[in-house]
Amino acid sequence: MTLGRKGLGAVGLAVAAYAGFVRSRLMRWGATDDEVAGPFPGADVVPEGQRGPTMAVTIDAPPDQVWPWLVQMGGDRAGWYSWDRLDNGGRPSAREVHPEWQGLAVGDYVKYWRGSQGAVDAWRVAMLEPNRFLGLHGLADLRLHNLDPNQPRPRAYTEGLWGFLLNERPGGRTRLVIGGYEAIRPRWLWRLYSYTPLVWIMQARTMSVLKRNVEHAQAHR
Repeated sequence: MTLGRKGLGAVGLAVAAYAGFVRSRLMRWGATDDEVAGPFPGADVVPEGQRGPTMAVTIDAPPDQVWPWLVQMGGDRAGWYSWDRLDNGGRPSAREVHPEWQGLAVGDYVKYWRGSQGAVDAWRVAMLEPNRFLGLHGLADLRLHNLDPNQPRPRAYTEGLWGFLLNERPGGRTRLVIGGYEAIRPRWLWRLYSYTPLVWIMQARTMSVLKRNVEHAQAHR
């Protein structure tokens, strides 16, 4: 019994450490105070949403050289530049810009690879300002079935805006800030659905690969 209590105590300490320290660091990975607390596009896209995690990285290339890599993302296109076995059906993400994947407009759907279903519609392009901002809107029930954003929200759902903001910096560099807004109902599910460590693992990889690919392409122009 004593050993069991010690074990439970250790688990409790680990959970408290994650909630109080680790999670807060993951939720703002690489981002400055201004990037975390400052304005971010898309607040009106998610009704009753709240600001989600913010991650950022500096890329040694101007925004117009980063933008083509963003607009070609998708499960049936360039992939997500992350761990391809987990989010792209094992298909390697692109390592160059593809002209045939540069067409993207508000209202288009960006696909995500979902197991045996293959590439399915997952994110609707809600905002698009070339060389500046790409906002992807997702709305689904808790079984991840897409919902119609023009219909009333059900009692249980998850909704989010996944945004990619490009801020130009001196010296021909770009600050890529990834953030957005989230709404989850019922509200008590927030801690369960909102920003698990897996999300950080995938998105940190995306930023790292994007930086590497863009800078490599820039150096060989």
